[in-house]
Amino acid sequence: MSVFGMMQRAEIIVRGIVQGVGFRPFTFRLATRLNLKGFVRNMGDAGVQVVVEGDKETIEKFIDSIRKERPPLSRVDDIAVSWKPYTGEFDDFRVISSDRAKLGLPSVIPPDLALCDDCLREMLDKNDRRYLYPFITCVNCGPRFTIIESLPYDRENTSMREFPLCPDCLREYHDPADRRYRAEPTCCPACGPKMVLHSADGSTVDTEDPIGESARLLDEGHIVAVKGIGGIHIACMTTEDGPVARLRRAFNRPHQPFAVMSRDLETVEGFAEVTPQEAELLTSYRRPIVLLRKGPNYSLSELISPGLDTVGVMLPYSGIHHLLLRRCRGPAYVMTSANPSGLPMITDNHEALSKLSKKVDYLLLHNRRIVSRCDDSVLKVVDGRTAFLRRSRGYVPEPVDLRFTSKRTVLALGADFNVTASVLTGSRCFVSQHIGDTEHLETLEYLRSASTHLLSLLGIERPDIIAHDLHPRYSTTRMAEKMGKDAGIRTIGIQ
Repeated sequence: MSVFGMMQRAEIIVRGIVQGVGFRPFTFRLATRLNLKGFVRNMGDAGVQVVVEGDKETIEKFIDSIRKERPPLSRVDDIAVSWKPYTGEFDDFRVISSDRAKLGLPSVIPPDLALCDDCLREMLDKNDRRYLYPFITCVNCGPRFTIIESLPYDRENTSMREFPLCPDCLREYHDPADRRYRAEPTCCPACGPKMVLHSADGSTVDTEDPIGESARLLDEGHIVAVKGIGGIHIACMTTEDGPVARLRRAFNRPHQPFAVMSRDLETVEGFAEVTPQEAELLTSYRRPIVLLRKGPNYSLSELISPGLDTVGVMLPYSGIHHLLLRRCRGPAYVMTSANPSGLPMITDNHEALSKLSKKVDYLLLHNRRIVSRCDDSVLKVVDGRTAFLRRSRGYVPEPVDLRFTSKRTVLALGADFNVTASVLTGSRCFVSQHIGDTEHLETLEYLRSASTHLLSLLGIERPDIIAHDLHPRYSTTRMAEKMGKDAGIRTIGIQ
């Protein structure tokens, strides 16, 4: 038998969380290590296609290694392999341009990821070209869900397309040995988004250090709006009652507990009790708000969570937050969503300047567009088990695996309070980010757009069924009925 008789071609489809997590660079390095020829590319349904040629035994080792050595933030649900005759058409292995074609069972992009240790170290390194740059990111961290408009997950399909890469970033982007190889949100001070500090009247504060100036203002007792990854927070100091009381009056939140952000776990342990399980949640790449029991040395204002023995705490998850908290002197700062009562969180700069001008003293904003707003997730550990109070940033749009398989695709729109949308397809349920109460038209529109966007990301043109609450007067019921009538889709009420 000739050497070509022992050679084979494998056309491989990988499904799961395989876009936006460094899967293509990983595949490139693995194939190169095994001396296989071919290509890898993203597909239009968030899957990855790999075509390799080489010795069959080596290809089988390659496939096995995909399962065993996959990037830590990826998830491989299925690998479909089709064996073909060897062609010899490839001279090397490459990452090629994405294909918008869909290959069947939908995969999904990852959630937004907290800043990784490598990027944090570089951001604090005076010799690094991204020193103190708040939008530093790589294949292992940074925004994903909140910046993507459509699949496949490529820069031109995200809000980062508005920031063309400079020569240095472009070189890293095309270097297989670099951590930013094919990192779609990558950027630097020369080519990426910028921070700007505004006073309440909309004028720009003259400062070369907007984040440092914001930290100083917070420590003086001012209320500052801070734009992050999935929306805008309202921040103030927590060691005095005055700023917290003023924030409550401004946003008409007399009793609602406020979440706080601390610079690190050690600082949190100074005012709250933290179990190992809670510490693991706080420091995970998901960075949720975790409800903690107040410690014996609790020193924050009692107005943070009045009448409660717990306080919601999160750690910095973006470069913006890391830099801000490192410049602040206090142990923690309120970080509550910037939205009028009952309305969606504000994400747009112009809207923030117009609607928050009489509620805050300053606004720390940036010019990266937020495609999908996403509130912080809230968790609590109960009897050793993690319970979601709000499943949103850091978890969405990851699916919930089910113990059954549905023959139909279902869009469920929820009831009226604390609403999320869900899409049932196959044996998985994809739950949207937190939407809120739908008593206001703006929130109802947010539910509609979030549902449409989720269906689009899953490659579902139209569901088979739209499910809604059985109550005939709920706004979600009326919306489901209208959507069903307009598109000719069956609706089902559920109690």
